[in-house]
Amino acid sequence: MSYSRANRVFLLATAVLCVSSCSSFALGGECKLDNPKPDAVAAVPDSFLVSFQTSRGNVDVMARKAWSPLGVTRLYSLLQSHYFDDARFYRVVKNFVAQFGLSGDPRTNEAWRSRCIADEPVKHSNTRGTIAYARGDSNTRSVQLYINLRDNPKLDTLGGFGFPPIADVVSGMEIVDSLYSEYGEAAPRSGPQYGREGPSQDSIAAKGNEYLNRGWPKLDYVKTARVVKEWRR
Repeated sequence: MSYSRANRVFLLATAVLCVSSCSSFALGGECKLDNPKPDAVAAVPDSFLVSFQTSRGNVDVMARKAWSPLGVTRLYSLLQSHYFDDARFYRVVKNFVAQFGLSGDPRTNEAWRSRCIADEPVKHSNTRGTIAYARGDSNTRSVQLYINLRDNPKLDTLGGFGFPPIADVVSGMEIVDSLYSEYGEAAPRSGPQYGREGPSQDSIAAKGNEYLNRGWPKLDYVKTARVVKEWRR
């Protein structure tokens, strides 16, 4: 692949990351800021280790509040409610990102679809193994996350606001690399072809794992995600 072609592919992929993240998840609704209160942020550990048991194996992730206090506080809250259990890795783009975070339960998606948190500055680059929220515009981070499969420095400033990492994989990156990625991107239209194109994020939000199991049964998924160790100052 020539440099120019590779660059065009990368720009297309990053554009999809922006456009099809939180704005798509909102299903036509508006994102409303739901920032955690200062005392809630203060109560969250400065860092904590999360064990993601996936269909491929175990992945250990270190969340770092100094990188993104609001983002990490949201993550901690989601983990306490076991939000990520049975969630699919519904968008895996080779040599770019692995995206997840939509619930398999449509009722849970409905409850979270407009609960967004404010922007924060990028304090750590989108290096391989780091994790950040996907989003569609400013102040639209919600629940969808992606794992960088390579160094993606353009995501630090893309759209003028960038994507601030909140955590990084400290063990099991080979598991992340092995996640099923053959379905590809969703077509830029409604009704993607089952098994031949990636799933629609709007449909995942509305129909959950019933929709994914019918058309994309090979997708890998999170079995459980639990905080296993905490560090406080």
